Amino acid sequence: MRAAPQLWSQVGTRSSIASRVLRHTLLVACVGLAGCSGCDDGSVGQVPSASASSGPLPPELAAKVLAKVGDREITLGEYAATLERMDQFERLRYQSPDRRKQLLDEMIQVELLAQEAERRGLDKRPETQERIRIILRNEVLKKLRRDVPGPESVTEADARRYYEKHRDDFREPERRRVAVIVSSDEAKAKALLAQATKATPMQWGKLVMENSLEKPPNPSPTAPLELAGDLGIVSAPGVERGANQRVPPAVRAAVFKISKIGEVHDAVVEDDGKFYIVRMIGKTDARDRPFKEAERSIRVSLVQEHIRAAEQKLEKELREKYPVKIDDQALEKVRLPDQQPKDAAPTPSAAPSSSSGN
Repeated sequence: MRAAPQLWSQVGTRSSIASRVLRHTLLVACVGLAGCSGCDDGSVGQVPSASASSGPLPPELAAKVLAKVGDREITLGEYAATLERMDQFERLRYQSPDRRKQLLDEMIQVELLAQEAERRGLDKRPETQERIRIILRNEVLKKLRRDVPGPESVTEADARRYYEKHRDDFREPERRRVAVIVSSDEAKAKALLAQATKATPMQWGKLVMENSLEKPPNPSPTAPLELAGDLGIVSAPGVERGANQRVPPAVRAAVFKISKIGEVHDAVVEDDGKFYIVRMIGKTDARDRPFKEAERSIRVSLVQEHIRAAEQKLEKELREKYPVKIDDQALEKVRLPDQQPKDAAPTPSAAPSSSSGN
């Protein structure tokens, strides 16, 4: 597949991209290492304050050469751009002249390693090329997302329309907090149920600590006994929002048959070979989130929708610009290492055919 002209016009040839990726990767690895070069204090001192982002340098200043490594020059503009890419807290590390000289030395280390990597042909390796493609993809998508207006651009009218259209998404279901005593013996569980039904909250806690299979191995002495056996909150069976993986399905159904907080379900519940005494220890009623409470999340959701639409539009345009061909027969023959039949010949490499898929 040939490259997108508009993309390469911005970032240069594939070879230059490999060089940039190599240098950027090495710089990330090197920043923070100790070291100081004997560079000119005055040149480095002309970089704008490291305490804040200050925009691009004038062209004549950006072109000033700070160091030369082999045939490669490191300019003041490149140095300033390295500072600009840092977050504000990392940038604060480089306010003093000594620290700025250290950063230049780190850039020199990057250039030395990058030139050696290129001499060894590491930039031509398939894994390096794959990283380049991933970085290019991420840069294209990053620019696309930057071009989409943020949440503040969403009007209140649009947000309200979304709210009304998706009211179910803002309806919080009833949730109940469940505690259990777990036993591997049904007869013992039935005996415990008789005690638990009459137990006070403190007595319940003692029953859990003395009998439950799933009690904490090292319970905190300050943990309230009345919450012993707590599995957390869960919504009613069939309600996806509020599901809790810690609560077995049969226990989930049982807790929603209990009338009041503090009561115990009137029967032992069996699930996956274990026997549960189920107690409700809390309850949150169902409610509708008001618009003002949901407004911020709605604005974010709308922006995300716009981003997805922009990404889909871009992919469609690219598929029209650069035809995609897939060899379905070769794809069917691909096997993971543990899927290879014994004595099988190596999987043939995939070659493009007339079979296409967009």
